[in-house]
Amino acid sequence: MGEPASSPLLPGSWRQTMALDVGIKKAKAPPPVADINVTPMVDVMLVMLIIFMVITPMLSKGVSVDMAKTKNPIPMQAADKSDAIICAVTRDGKTYLNTTQMAAEDMPAKVKDLLSSRLDKTVFVKADARARYEKVVDVVDNLRAAGVDNLGLLTEQVQDKNAANQAAGGAATPPAAQ
Repeated sequence: MGEPASSPLLPGSWRQTMALDVGIKKAKAPPPVADINVTPMVDVMLVMLIIFMVITPMLSKGVSVDMAKTKNPIPMQAADKSDAIICAVTRDGKTYLNTTQMAAEDMPAKVKDLLSSRLDKTVFVKADARARYEKVVDVVDNLRAAGVDNLGLLTEQVQDKNAANQAAGGAATPPAAQ
């Protein structure tokens, strides 16, 4: 009933097959690898580098303007501080206090509030080189009305063509004879 008709010692019997299965040893798993795989780490670091390269220009403080260029600017490190008060005048005449657009007439009250708890009462003005001079004077006048004693006019340094050429590895060209 339950057993096949074949003899237990014959090659095709199920008992012999069971005996062979018990005698087979299981293969051992390979030992764990102790080396660090740096490829995923490098991938993550490259992605982070790209993200920071894309985001960094967006972190610039204030409004972006094409400032007037001068040959002998005075460095103003205080303008680079995170708590510096910067008023900007754009090419189309819009005025900004740090990153907030507002009319020049509204600046004195806001600037007074910002300067009330400060020891350094310096306000920096950056204006687009193509902005109307009238708008810049209007901002300066309103800042003076707010009690600002120290005004810093922010400019960019003119890049000398000879110095830029030398920095790039080229030879300096002599000035043209007059």
